[in-house]
Amino acid sequence: MSHMAHTTMAHVGLRLDQFWHEQLNGAVPRSRIQAWIRAGQATIDGQPCTKPGQRLAAGQHLTLEVESPPAAALTPDPGPLHVLFADDHLVVITKPAGITTHPAPSVEGPTIVERVAAHYPGILHLGGERPGVVHRLDKDTSGLMVLALFEGARQGLVAALSARQVHKEYLALASGTIAAPCTIELPIGRHPSIKTRMAPLPQGRPAHTEVWPLWTAPDGRATLVRVRIHTGRTHQIRVHLAARGHPLLGDTVYAPTAIAAMAPRQMLHSWFLAFHHPITGELLSFRVPPPEDFWNTLVSLTHRPLRLGITGALGSGKSTVTRILAEAGVPVFSADAAVAASYLPGQPGWELLRCHFGRRFTPEDTAPVDRAALAQAMEDPRLRRQVEALIHPLVQEALEAFWHTQATAKVVAAEIPLLLESGFADSCDLVLTVFCPDALRHARLRDRGLTTTHCARLEGWQWPQARKVCAAHLIVDNSGRLDDTLRRTHAALTVAQGIAERRHQQLCSALAHLLEHGAWPNAN
Repeated sequence: MSHMAHTTMAHVGLRLDQFWHEQLNGAVPRSRIQAWIRAGQATIDGQPCTKPGQRLAAGQHLTLEVESPPAAALTPDPGPLHVLFADDHLVVITKPAGITTHPAPSVEGPTIVERVAAHYPGILHLGGERPGVVHRLDKDTSGLMVLALFEGARQGLVAALSARQVHKEYLALASGTIAAPCTIELPIGRHPSIKTRMAPLPQGRPAHTEVWPLWTAPDGRATLVRVRIHTGRTHQIRVHLAARGHPLLGDTVYAPTAIAAMAPRQMLHSWFLAFHHPITGELLSFRVPPPEDFWNTLVSLTHRPLRLGITGALGSGKSTVTRILAEAGVPVFSADAAVAASYLPGQPGWELLRCHFGRRFTPEDTAPVDRAALAQAMEDPRLRRQVEALIHPLVQEALEAFWHTQATAKVVAAEIPLLLESGFADSCDLVLTVFCPDALRHARLRDRGLTTTHCARLEGWQWPQARKVCAAHLIVDNSGRLDDTLRRTHAALTVAQGIAERRHQQLCSALAHLLEHGAWPNAN
């Protein structure tokens, strides 16, 4: 059997045996190719060449005479096979995760080749150790594959792959945030010390990968990416993304343990395949969405609690509403409690005030901040702004930590008196303002022992109640009895929960459309 090929600039300097190993797509061991070359079965521009290590130049015409192998000693397996296209020349299938492409000494159980052989016995006459295989998918990678059913189709597909005329794209869930498209060109070779792994190596074989981010999880833990490979190196996508600091979720080989545990297997799916039929020349194009385990992992990443910011005028009843939400099972955060904790001896707020104002507000090393002295001093607007510049970032940090520790809740709430004034509302999805008529508020404040002057000073730091009400998405009227406030708070919570569920469903629908069609709904 004779094989013919021409070299291009991409092959300059390549060894002759390596060239033919690539042309045969790894289906024949390199040692066997070397034996054929030494036996005089290779030519370069019509002249015999018996040196496997002969370096090549561009524009050369090469031939290799190979021995026709016997029919493969395979055991056809009648297991399920998802066929998208088949004719007398080739078959396109969807490979499930968990099954190896072809037999090998270390492989247990059926393989894709053995299942194809049960449905298309002619593939066995191709012989060799990997009959019909022109490209492979890792065992735990799912998606599209094409296999040749006779030698002419196999040679044509191998030539098209070598000439980079086959368009292959994958979907992957990569760890972390990938903000912009990127191209990765890192040579890949066998890991110098771990022979089961590949690694970026200067002396490795060229590898070219393009990556486009499609969607990033709300907490930035992972990014859904579309990946096109222009070369077909072993573990190429997994190695390239890991080298960029974004190993695949579920990848037990190239990802840290925490990232490997985020999915049941490496989240890589061959979703798009296009090539010209090697015999008819017809353009064939296929796209398949990822399987259930990929989808379930993706959906688990979409969840983020709806963040409800609670505010209101002084004395409006913010704490009452927050307590009702907590009793209803909503995780709650209190900015006042965070400040109080930070004002304890040795805590960040205490340390900052000691550093900037000496012992003025922290006279005792073992006592909390003197809040009465601090409040009186903050009547000076300049000093108040200084204190806010020191303390607000601490509250913001505590708030962000709270958001992230409540990842499984549907709704979470944060009571922040200066929510709108401080800009903290930017991290919230909805603002709930607690309303109480001014006369009633002031009466309640007098009952708590606050003087009119003190109330006026505190209110001077905040937006007027009418402005807070106008900025709200939800309003709870706290002007009646406690039972009324309880009922109205539960009604507001029901609305927030409904909004959270609708947002989640809309996102899932958009992602499903993306996986099916390759674009967001209504995208231009």
